[in-house]
Amino acid sequence: MRSIWNGSVSFGLVSIPIKLFSGSEERALDLDMLDSHDHERIRYKRVNEKTGEEVEWKDIVKGYKKDDGYVILEKEDFENANMKKSKTIDIEQFIEEAEVADVLFKKPYFIKPQKGGEKSYSLLRKALKETKKLGVATFVMRQKEHLSLIGVYEDALVLHVIRFEEEIRDTGELELPQEKIGKKELEMAISLIDQYTEAFDFGKFEDVYNEQLLKIIESKASGQLPKPEKFESEPTPAKDLMAQLKASLEKRKKTAS
Repeated sequence: MRSIWNGSVSFGLVSIPIKLFSGSEERALDLDMLDSHDHERIRYKRVNEKTGEEVEWKDIVKGYKKDDGYVILEKEDFENANMKKSKTIDIEQFIEEAEVADVLFKKPYFIKPQKGGEKSYSLLRKALKETKKLGVATFVMRQKEHLSLIGVYEDALVLHVIRFEEEIRDTGELELPQEKIGKKELEMAISLIDQYTEAFDFGKFEDVYNEQLLKIIESKASGQLPKPEKFESEPTPAKDLMAQLKASLEKRKKTAS
């Protein structure tokens, strides 16, 4: 694996030199965009808006629009905006794991110690495991400040980039229902949840969509497109809710026995 960020993790006065590695990868088929007339590939070009001429990557800079012109920013400008956060993941507090809402998470990164940081890395890893807590930290990567949580996954420290509060949209805009729920309905729903509650097994869940999509691609290539299955999801009417809950409980009991 190739590291994407080098620097240090600090908590209190303890500093751990580390390297950051992407902890996830996209699993999507590599599909090209084609012209529907002749199936030739579509290419994107970086074009100068005024001259219409293509611009090479090496000649592209970033600029901030100000008045009638642009302020051009160099790589050093992004680092100098906060030199410490560009080099240090500073844990500012610790929180209970259960306090974190899943909606905050964006992307995980694995943390590996650099030479000289092995002991302090092991110490932080063991302390987080023992306390079942997460470290809250901020740092700068790719010219953007990130809020993050540091915890343990298997035997590695893992950093989760999470969203700032202002990035989470107000749920009030959704105009969500506030239907009255009967006591019996609630009891049955809780019972159903209890029936389906079990230890999380990571290996039980697989991404099958890409495999299915690849089969369609192969079928189209051979000229034998399979007949698509039809599926329509129907909402459960309020009057049928109790009956469906009962049926769900019975089905679960049969499969569990």
